[in-house]
Amino acid sequence: MTMNRSLAGIFLVFLNAVLTSAFVNQAVSPNNQWTSFALASSNDASATIERNEESTEGTQTPDEIRRRRKRELFGLIGTKSPNQSTNNEVRDQTLADPVTKEPLMITTDGPILGGQSSTGVKVSLQSSTNTYSGSTNTYYNLLSSAADDESDDSSEDQSSTAIVNSLKSLVPGPIVAALASAGILSDDDYIPMRDLFTSPSVSFAYERGWRQGFAAAGFPGADAEYDMVKEYFGPINPETVVDMSCATGLFTRRLAKGNDYKRVIGCDYSSAMLMEARSRIRSDTTLSGRDPKKTQLDLIRCDVGEIPMVSNSVDALHAGAALHCWPDLDSALSEIHRVLKPGSRFFATTFLAQYFSGLQLNDSEIKQQQAFQYFESVQALEDLVLKAGFEKDKVKIEVLGAACVVIRAEKL
Repeated sequence: MTMNRSLAGIFLVFLNAVLTSAFVNQAVSPNNQWTSFALASSNDASATIERNEESTEGTQTPDEIRRRRKRELFGLIGTKSPNQSTNNEVRDQTLADPVTKEPLMITTDGPILGGQSSTGVKVSLQSSTNTYSGSTNTYYNLLSSAADDESDDSSEDQSSTAIVNSLKSLVPGPIVAALASAGILSDDDYIPMRDLFTSPSVSFAYERGWRQGFAAAGFPGADAEYDMVKEYFGPINPETVVDMSCATGLFTRRLAKGNDYKRVIGCDYSSAMLMEARSRIRSDTTLSGRDPKKTQLDLIRCDVGEIPMVSNSVDALHAGAALHCWPDLDSALSEIHRVLKPGSRFFATTFLAQYFSGLQLNDSEIKQQQAFQYFESVQALEDLVLKAGFEKDKVKIEVLGAACVVIRAEKL
């Protein structure tokens, strides 16, 4: 126990240094103006309200302004504005309880604040059995219910183990694995395929060199990859497009900026990735001040093995450089097949196994764990896609360069 306390102390000192470096680096923009790392106001909401405030608020009563702002919010989340007689609830056409798959009712939890000082609108997403929460300026958390979050917050366990457990997502994966090996975390608390990208340091680095490194495997680059996605989705004219395992929103932003779709939903397991994605969306001038009649962009925290979406509700789904990071491929691919509409399309990229040579953890103090799924052949990937429910004549898989695999599949 003495060793655990000592290690916990070292960990907290390390954590302080990491947080100081990461937050300072991300808090200052290139022109040295301070920006928000965690809470960036919703591009769509703030822009819509800013445009309308000057022209309409001078002639509207406070009640009229409040009702108008609520209608704007419902437009931002891809749903129809409720009648004035309803209790500010509207059923989302796509989002669902991840457990029961029941469509979610959207309810605002607080006042809508406009302008640069806005802290966003708190949103409740409710099924008959669970309530989830989120904000228009961050993301909707459909990974854990509000009740689960409250239960975690009310825990009386203030031991060093509890503290480390609550902060483990803020440090690099190998450090977490070392803590697990030392007994500070339980062995099953760190799953590399799931947790590698939950660290802010990784999310910060993802578009600052990490993703560009995929070129060595044969990935043609984000712009060329987006063109491939757009070309494949084009013939079906999709309205709702999901970017699964969206990371920092590299493709989410491109899908939204094209204004080719009614709604784009970026999904990821990592809250750090989603916060980086929101920050990048906010700083992208082509996404700020958008017309609410154009593409609506939502960020959702979820598990690909339990996609929080209604069956047959998605027109097209993209998963770029993602499959190798999914712990349960059978569940993930089956869920993708479930949420896609008949005639809809799935586009994904991943790596063949040889790309990952030498990337396993080799420290003798760290329990050996598989960091990625290893796909030995195109046939192995095709078998997984067919097992999920796709038909063989609707699946096409090709290899670019040394190890970049491109999967195209259409649901009958």
